[in-house]
Amino acid sequence: MNQKIKVMSAGAVEGPVSELAPEFGRQNGCEIDLQFNTVGALRDRFVGGEKADVLILSAIAIAALEKENRFAAGTRVDLGEATCGVAVRDGMLMPHISTVEKFTQMLKNAGTIACNDPAHGGSSGIYFADLLKRMGLYDEVKPKLVLCKTGRDCAIAVLRLQAEIGITFTSEFIAVPDIRVVGTFPKEIAFVNGYAGAISRDASIEIARAFLEFLSRPSSREVFSRYGLC
Repeated sequence: MNQKIKVMSAGAVEGPVSELAPEFGRQNGCEIDLQFNTVGALRDRFVGGEKADVLILSAIAIAALEKENRFAAGTRVDLGEATCGVAVRDGMLMPHISTVEKFTQMLKNAGTIACNDPAHGGSSGIYFADLLKRMGLYDEVKPKLVLCKTGRDCAIAVLRLQAEIGITFTSEFIAVPDIRVVGTFPKEIAFVNGYAGAISRDASIEIARAFLEFLSRPSSREVFSRYGLC
């Protein structure tokens, strides 16, 4: 009988995890139930009692859950860092964002901007909303925002021309065909978020551990790198 594990994963690593999981399943005779959402939404579901074998969340969220003794000891594995950036639909005009001044002008010129809704617990959405406030642009830019539940939804909104530009982790844009990454935020306002996996205390420990080890092997790291996760 095939083994089965449930993996709850942040959307920032959906691209590489979705690509690698089937190979692991074939090699190990394992069925993998992949569920992707924002860090905040998954954390709330897990803390609220939903069962999962593997959690892949922001490193900060994983560390907080570790302190609550919600994971099997010593199972944390760091998987990569995602960087916030800007994207457009392929073929559309590429804005200039190499400096804070040019990034600001892009925000002012854009008619619509797709981004994660911070209310849904997405790390990039929370950061971007705070950034707009710190830059004194929140009131001006807010009417232009197309708020999305996940980063993938943000990319799809750009693909469907529901928004001129998109802002979320570049790894989420790279995973969607016909979306072109313009670049990451200027270094002065850059946002880099680490992601890690860990195994629930009541999980199928051995197969879950094997899955995380599979994700962290050198050839898998190369897949993460292709999606902009360093």
